[in-house]
Amino acid sequence: MDRNDGCRELERQECLLLLATVPIGRIVHTRRALPAVLPVSFLLDGDDAVVLCTSAASELVRAVEGAVVAFEADEVDVAAHTGWSVVVTGPAMVVTDPAEHQRLARDGPRSWAPSPLEVFVRIEPALVTGRELGRGRTRHGADPRP
Repeated sequence: MDRNDGCRELERQECLLLLATVPIGRIVHTRRALPAVLPVSFLLDGDDAVVLCTSAASELVRAVEGAVVAFEADEVDVAAHTGWSVVVTGPAMVVTDPAEHQRLARDGPRSWAPSPLEVFVRIEPALVTGRELGRGRTRHGADPRP
């Protein structure tokens, strides 16, 4: 980290701990050869995969199945000029194992737009990056530490 830029790179484990503290993130995928971003509710599963729930008929399922996607979540304090951002990049797959689907239906994330036929999408964390913003900066950008 450049001490004067107000950012600190986060280690993988720090990123995963932060992800577990927020309920909403954004999935980034390709739609008609262009980037598309959708807000989604999610859960960080026990194996550190990001899991989201959506309608089986959604365009999202068709767009991400088997594709490499990015998932971003953050938390920002506008007044304090602080926060963090984490990005998980990896392949997305619809959960097809009946036992896993049943477990996620019981304990997994809930869609904010419920559908009669919901599926779970698992994003395997091939790359996890993050940064903490504004730590150690004053309002005018100077680092008060020696």
